[in-house]
Amino acid sequence: MKNILSLIIGCLIFSTGFAQKSVLLDSYFNNEFKKGANGEKISFHYKWDETAATGFSILGDAFKKEGFALATLREAPTTANLKNHTVYIIVDPDHIKDNPTPNYVDAQSISAITKWVKAGGALVLFANDSSNTELKHFNKLANVFGINFNDQMINHVTNDVTREGGGVDTRNNKMFPTAKMVYMKDACSISVKGKAYPLLKQRNDIIIAGNDYGKGFVIAIGDPWLYNEYVNGNLQVEFENDKGARDLVNWLKNKLNNIAK
Repeated sequence: MKNILSLIIGCLIFSTGFAQKSVLLDSYFNNEFKKGANGEKISFHYKWDETAATGFSILGDAFKKEGFALATLREAPTTANLKNHTVYIIVDPDHIKDNPTPNYVDAQSISAITKWVKAGGALVLFANDSSNTELKHFNKLANVFGINFNDQMINHVTNDVTREGGGVDTRNNKMFPTAKMVYMKDACSISVKGKAYPLLKQRNDIIIAGNDYGKGFVIAIGDPWLYNEYVNGNLQVEFENDKGARDLVNWLKNKLNNIAK
């Protein structure tokens, strides 16, 4: 009897561990480096372990609080290295200004990602305005899902002290039940076709879009607005990016849970 009980408990533990959601952050298409104090190369810009203003450590904490494990992918996506992850985030792919030898999104990567989403994965794409990210190849991936990052800057901010013009009203938006206003500076607008749909608009421009694809789904955001500088509570009081980060994580979690039912 003890052996049977131990086997049942062991199976439950294994099942629970295996079922833990995992969020995989790209560090291949976004692969910037800076020099450290001793001249060594340090990977930076939107990294889970990066606590500086340019990092994603606070967003990572929000995911961990909701039960997600964090992982980083430093090579091109394949069927094999995506299969054990629930969410895959690609943010602000490099162009020549960021990296003299950028890794552009290619056909093999698009094929692997598309198959993974169709099987139930959640793909999150953070773009930027065209002067700060590479859109041509990134759009080849987004276009598979009926989404296009436009070469059109919206929410242009000329004064980084007042931050006037960077606010996006999120009241009455189902994705953001607690955040009333978020800050997305110099974003790119998004266009959709087919089964893709707007999730958040800034006046007449789409700033977040989505598409349910196979068993999975995609969301595309026109700005990488959740790095530490903008979620550490130091923005003007009306901008609630910290709440917006938690709202987005919960929205992803709930949508994944609904898919699993």
